[in-house]
Amino acid sequence: MADKKVYYNWQDIEDMTSDIIQQIAVDGDGFKPDYVVGLTRGGLIPATMMSHYFQVPMHTLEIKLRDHATTPESNKWMPQDALDGKKILIVDDINDTGETLAWIKEDWNNSAKFYEKGKSPEINWEANIRFAVLIENEPSKFGEVDYVSKFINKNENPQWIVYPWEEWWAI
Repeated sequence: MADKKVYYNWQDIEDMTSDIIQQIAVDGDGFKPDYVVGLTRGGLIPATMMSHYFQVPMHTLEIKLRDHATTPESNKWMPQDALDGKKILIVDDINDTGETLAWIKEDWNNSAKFYEKGKSPEINWEANIRFAVLIENEPSKFGEVDYVSKFINKNENPQWIVYPWEEWWAI
């Protein structure tokens, strides 16, 4: 049986992004990013919207673990920024299996060790780096997402999320 397609429109994206901004800026603990990282492809639009709201730069990170046979983009300067105390908000459209966010955390921890030439410094994930997703699949293996707008459970209700930027090919 194929998963049911659940379509989100542009207003839904604006609402979910606003919800996350509210969690960070109003309900949060004072975390204000120095920059936002949008994960390609799905995280780029909400990350851009958040960067405009917080009036900070937005950078991209290309990680394609499911759809493509390319190696994810290992980024060395972002983990160094985290070690230097910069606050970074990483944004994606969905935390589905958890593999993408777990890959980032492992890659950045390994990169941080490289910068300190074997001294094994630790990135302060709680203080310096936060994860935000529009939709969290509750059975995800990565349970460390800081800001979420909607929760789903694909084990109980199998579904394929279709965002407005994907709609033209998903019909």
